[in-house]
Amino acid sequence: MSRFLHIARRDVRLAFRQGIGGLMAVMFFVLAVVLFPFGVGPEVNMLARISAGVIWVAALLASMLSLEQLFQTDFEDGSLELLALTPMPLEVVVLAKVTAHWLTTGLPLIAAAPLLALLLHMNTDGFAVLIVALALGTLSLSLIGAVGAALILGSRRGGVLLSLLILPLYIPVLIFGVGAVDAALAGFTVRPQLLVLGAFFLAALPLCPWASAAALRQAME
Repeated sequence: MSRFLHIARRDVRLAFRQGIGGLMAVMFFVLAVVLFPFGVGPEVNMLARISAGVIWVAALLASMLSLEQLFQTDFEDGSLELLALTPMPLEVVVLAKVTAHWLTTGLPLIAAAPLLALLLHMNTDGFAVLIVALALGTLSLSLIGAVGAALILGSRRGGVLLSLLILPLYIPVLIFGVGAVDAALAGFTVRPQLLVLGAFFLAALPLCPWASAAALRQAME
């Protein structure tokens, strides 16, 4: 556990030192959401109707900003090979890095989401569900993104390839995340959507670190 926490703390410090931390993700998140009223107009009912989808799409794209560098820096300077040689399983190393990625991207996005929901005139009835759905969804997005980041390790134009690999896998999380908020705003039960988001997270938690570790071992051979 101490090694797990050490890797997570190290990645958090590096993310903020290199400028790829929460501030960059939140700035992109805010700018992407603010642009929508300029495109669709200031009509309140229209903005309220699309608010959940706009926030979720912007959060999804913002969470991808630093995925390409999740393993790339350690791979280039040889740190990844040293981590692979330690007694700690590589799957645990991946999980520590995913935790750091969520703390520096997902958590700031969740904190900024209610303010942007107010900007888009979302009814306050959907705020609590929005936060819970984003918490479950961004965890799954970070885990899935780690698989893509491991698969593109060492490749040219990795950012484009990463998007092509993981965006189709992000779609179910997006659908049920938006569906949960829309259900809350319409006065329906949100339990089914949140249970599905929870199931995605519970499935990704063991599978994605295992798949990422396998891809990393292949890249280091």
